Amino acid sequence: MRIILVCWCLFFSLTAFAQEAAVKQTIQQFFEGFHQRDSLKMRAVCNPSLRLQSITTSQTKGAQLSEDQPARFFQSIANVPAALAIEERILSYSIQIDGAMAVAWTPYQFFINGKLSHEGVNVFTLFQEQGIWKIISIIDTRRRS
Repeated sequence: MRIILVCWCLFFSLTAFAQEAAVKQTIQQFFEGFHQRDSLKMRAVCNPSLRLQSITTSQTKGAQLSEDQPARFFQSIANVPAALAIEERILSYSIQIDGAMAVAWTPYQFFINGKLSHEGVNVFTLFQEQGIWKIISIIDTRRRS
């Protein structure tokens, strides 16, 4: 009986690990496209109803919420000049999954031409469509040092 219980627990642990790895891979592909300025690669891991929001905090204005249109966002990434080096470094992943929904909390630092521009946290919400994880929303915080 114990062997069956151990096997059952091991199976569910491996399944959960595989799902977390798939969510992480989706986010990593998004950033590969971001760094390569490849909006098609980014769109491939996003649901068509993608929602993009940012919370920017400044000492003078406090916290402000803004929203971007996906088409405008993807176009802006594709149009980043080649001479401008942009890099978003994900510092860690905290992934929670419930059935066909996943949420990933990813602290980051954003660099322009090798210099820290700002930092914060991304929160990705994903939906599993036909066995494939797609990003349905991204909200991030942005703080300047």
